[in-house]
Amino acid sequence: MRLHHPFTVARIALLLVTFASTAAPTVARDDDPKRRDAVRRAVEAGEVLPLSQILERVRGKVPGDITGIEINREEGRWLYEFRVIDRGGRVREVHVDARSGNIEQIEEK
Repeated sequence: MRLHHPFTVARIALLLVTFASTAAPTVARDDDPKRRDAVRRAVEAGEVLPLSQILERVRGKVPGDITGIEINREEGRWLYEFRVIDRGGRVREVHVDARSGNIEQIEEK
């Protein structure tokens, strides 16, 4: 399944995103309004690029279908993690700095 629409971070948070924080050992649910608001505020403050911009970069570097998206706050910064399946069936996790949009790591699973 390829995500074709430029979703807002808040909509993705509601539908697809699971949040985790290194400050709290528990994983927050994707329907957690406080976490969803934190991501929205981070986008508004320029700490996180809009998801539509990040998706363009990931699609340009890693061909395949995006099947999952997470955003985590780790060590004071936001990181996106995308799960991508290519035409050969290989699964890759793509780690992206949410502020700069730089792809930091691509792991084959």
